[in-house]
Amino acid sequence: MSDPLFWHRLQFGFTITYHYIFPQLTMGLALLIVVMKLVALRGGKAAWNDAARFWIRIFGLSFTMGVVTGIPMEFQLGTNWGSFAQRTGGVIGQTLAMEGIFAFFLESSFLAVLLWGERRLGPRLHFAAALALLAGSWLSGYFIIATNAFMQHPVGHALDGDGTFRLASLARFVFNPWAVAQYLHNQIAAVVTGAFVMAAVGAYWTIRRSHGEVARASLRTGVVAGLLASILVAFPTGHAQGRMLAAHQPVTLAAMEGRFESGPRAPLAIIGQPNVHARKLDNPIQLPAVLSWIAYGDFSANVRGLAEFPEGDWPTNIELLYYSYHIMIGLGTLFIAVMGLATVFLWGGRLWSARVVLWILILAFPFPFIANTAGWLTAEFGRQPWLVYGLMRTAEGGSPTVHAGTTLFTTLGFAGLYFVLGVLFLALVAKEIGHGPARRA
Repeated sequence: MSDPLFWHRLQFGFTITYHYIFPQLTMGLALLIVVMKLVALRGGKAAWNDAARFWIRIFGLSFTMGVVTGIPMEFQLGTNWGSFAQRTGGVIGQTLAMEGIFAFFLESSFLAVLLWGERRLGPRLHFAAALALLAGSWLSGYFIIATNAFMQHPVGHALDGDGTFRLASLARFVFNPWAVAQYLHNQIAAVVTGAFVMAAVGAYWTIRRSHGEVARASLRTGVVAGLLASILVAFPTGHAQGRMLAAHQPVTLAAMEGRFESGPRAPLAIIGQPNVHARKLDNPIQLPAVLSWIAYGDFSANVRGLAEFPEGDWPTNIELLYYSYHIMIGLGTLFIAVMGLATVFLWGGRLWSARVVLWILILAFPFPFIANTAGWLTAEFGRQPWLVYGLMRTAEGGSPTVHAGTTLFTTLGFAGLYFVLGVLFLALVAKEIGHGPARRA
């Protein structure tokens, strides 16, 4: 517990997990707001525009929280992770700067236009502002993921004699194939979150018989988008991520599946407990040959087990990695079932009076946040013990002059501040839901 590295990792993990609650919601809502504005523009349906206006307000609250909770992480790179920042800053500084200069200002500027400029702009220009907000939000996500992709699969750099990373190809760095695959998977997962939240609020208003057509527009959009996104996040985007792991981080794939021995026709673990001491998966329920297909597109392919790799390169916490991955997969499967059921009722015109289904939608809204967090934990636990995969270990990245007690003190400070901010955010969102879509005076 006196190891500064432990507290540096805990603090960054805590702050980024808390922070990511908000961007995943805003990125998902940004696309759904554009859809609502488009329906309103093409069909002249005022209720859809009213619904979009309400969700822009929720977007604004979440965006504000994302900005406030994101700033401390930028400083942590310079304080707790000084060695990492010093060695890699010439590379990752490119995307972090582009995120701040281009994407953030695009997103924040057009959010203000959307919130306060509708009456001046008119429907078409207001729709264009929603498109600009979507572009800024999703561009911001890409630059952050491209930064993380360099840590997962470093390309486009050169390594100097003193261990400093230097940018060799901006194009290769920015369009890292790992970033492209991870980005598509992440953005679709964000749409799942936005769709579940939208469906939950629509279901709540429907049960309370309030805000009629706006409730229906939110519920319909959330259910349809939720089903499509839940399927797409599993296939093809999740499949593409699996193949990327098999190609570039096979030891991570083995740990995620609790697979210790190599062999063909590798099964996919549905249930089981990784027993690292005994080097086996206890009480497994598995789908034969499915892992071979996911990893290599061939049911008979050999998938390497952990025993093939030096133990020093194994992920440092196999159990947490395994369970994070399986929570994400399990919840993702549940999302398809929930939204599939709701779509059947929607298709038959019975969703508006199906109280059991509506309550399921209301109660389900927190689970995409859990699944997205589990997915992020899977990526980060899987990268360990590396900060830059294969090139720089996590133990080399900390700041030697920042002690454990200092980091613990600031972590407690963040926890207290974030608790207050979280309560305030929930109170403001609840107030908006209670007020409904009516214009503010």
